[in-house]
Amino acid sequence: MSMKWWTAYSSPNHVTRNARQRGRLVSTLIATMALSVAITGCSVLPDEPEEEDFSAIELPKISEKPTYEVTTKTLETKVQGSGRMMSLTEKTLYFTLEGKRLKKLYIEPGQQVEEGQLIAELDVDDLKKTLRSQSLAFKQQELQMKKTLQTRDEMDPLEYEQAVLNFEQARQGLIDMQEEIDKAVLTAPYSGTVVGLSVQEGAQIKAYDAICTIADPNNLVVAATMSRDDLEKIAIDMEVQVDINNAGKFTGKVKQMPTTNNSNNNGGGQGGSQEPLRLDQFLLVEVKDLPKTVTRGTPLSIAVVTNRKENVVVIPTVALRTIGARAYVQIAEADGTKREVDVEVGQQTATDVEILQGLTPGQKVVGR
Repeated sequence: MSMKWWTAYSSPNHVTRNARQRGRLVSTLIATMALSVAITGCSVLPDEPEEEDFSAIELPKISEKPTYEVTTKTLETKVQGSGRMMSLTEKTLYFTLEGKRLKKLYIEPGQQVEEGQLIAELDVDDLKKTLRSQSLAFKQQELQMKKTLQTRDEMDPLEYEQAVLNFEQARQGLIDMQEEIDKAVLTAPYSGTVVGLSVQEGAQIKAYDAICTIADPNNLVVAATMSRDDLEKIAIDMEVQVDINNAGKFTGKVKQMPTTNNSNNNGGGQGGSQEPLRLDQFLLVEVKDLPKTVTRGTPLSIAVVTNRKENVVVIPTVALRTIGARAYVQIAEADGTKREVDVEVGQQTATDVEILQGLTPGQKVVGR
């Protein structure tokens, strides 16, 4: 009996077949494992979110333009201004002498003064000294004039006339100097209150500079300033709506138009050249029955009614449309439709437009 052993030196074809079989086995095993991993991986991935339902959400509507009702009302056109309370009996005092110092001040702000009371005095000691000296010299001239009169018939007529002329000139010089000295004193022109004081003792005073203002606090008037264009629209006796700070609203009438330009000065200052405020610089408004709480200087505002119409057909300004010279509106009908209508426009204010033709009260117009 014989046996056949396979050794390393066995046939090469047989070895190749075995290697191929093993390779196919490994490839199959790897593919199986990959498929298993893939299946396992799918089980651990997160669940896909469910799709949201947007059917319940309402989309925003496009905003509709507002509509306004055509109405009737009293339409007023006004012009505005501002000012303060002033006294009808009010005067700013000043000296007419130039280049003198204020020697004495006898008043203080808010003080009550009586008519004729001493207010202030300038230093004119030099003028007083000169006046005393010239007065003594004039006495000598008086003596000489008496002698001239006694011998008039013996004198040449021309010589006599010259002597009289010289005497009168000297006397007039004394009168003029006394008048200059008198100008150095200020007195109250009437009883009232010192409402403004612009200088201090020792200040160098210029002619016509404001020294103080005296007013009667019981005789007040509304004084306001306005633009030149607005003043041209105003006339005497027009209605004025006045709003006085901390006092309320009142109705008055235009009493006086300004006759000079208001430069908005504040009454001058120490050694300054500003002119004092005067009543003729303001639009004056008469208001009856003012409360006692209103005092001079209280700020205020005014509105002058320059035009007023009653039972006017109006629409808001935001409802009026224009293209060139054409003025029209959009009317909103009851069925929801809109149509354009040309209108004739009259008086206009900041909020309303008068419609002369084209609309009737109760209709609806569409805003822009």
